[in-house]
Amino acid sequence: MDRITVEVRDGIAYATLNRADKMNSLDLPMLEALATVPDRLARDRSVRVVILRGDGRAFCTGLDFAGAKLQGLSAVRNFGKFPGQKTNLFQQACWAWRELPVPVIAAVHGHCYGGGLQVALAADFRIATPDCKLSVMEARWGLIPDMTGSVTLRELLPMDVAKRLTMTAEVFSGTDALGYGLVTAVADDPLLAAEELAAQLIERSPDALAATKKLFDATWTSPPRWAFWTESLLQLRLLRGRNHRLARKAGRDGSPVWAPRSLG
Repeated sequence: MDRITVEVRDGIAYATLNRADKMNSLDLPMLEALATVPDRLARDRSVRVVILRGDGRAFCTGLDFAGAKLQGLSAVRNFGKFPGQKTNLFQQACWAWRELPVPVIAAVHGHCYGGGLQVALAADFRIATPDCKLSVMEARWGLIPDMTGSVTLRELLPMDVAKRLTMTAEVFSGTDALGYGLVTAVADDPLLAAEELAAQLIERSPDALAATKKLFDATWTSPPRWAFWTESLLQLRLLRGRNHRLARKAGRDGSPVWAPRSLG
């Protein structure tokens, strides 16, 4: 059984964590799927937006310690570099979604703990139910958030809040998460809200979306000099692209039929 199922409809790829009987917890096959599915989605130029969700009662309850093989030689191998990447398997399971050159929206419900939260944080947007339960759970097991949480948490939280949530493993609601800045919005039906946001995004040039994601991800905490160089480089690529010409031809109130994404 595939750990992640993918269905593409009208430019939206629905990537669904498919281990509902275990509340989508992260065993080795799930981690491998999370690390590799984004590359397949990136190669499909018909995909304009990705909605990442969990089947059943939860988004993801975090690591399945037995299934993730954290002991012996398997642990050593999985903590080594993922092929062709700067990350290990656990990190790439999150970072691959960050590097996907289309917007990723996580629709979060039920429980979102530990590694599952770090997967959600790797998305560009997170929409959660108000009563969803979230936690940086690792401290409960005597661990730290090591699936790129050191990057994604610092981008969203003040350091003292990040330390408190991580050190205490406090469980908080979707409404609390909105107040912290960990989620983009709350909605009773996060999938519907994600689809509404996806529909807005699809109206825009896929190259502009890819460039915006790359620009902010690459420069958000960088010195101004690097940010200015990056935005100039990306803008030059957009100006030379077909989708910019289509946008200008359509005018301010037009609705261009966009060409396939050329960036990313």
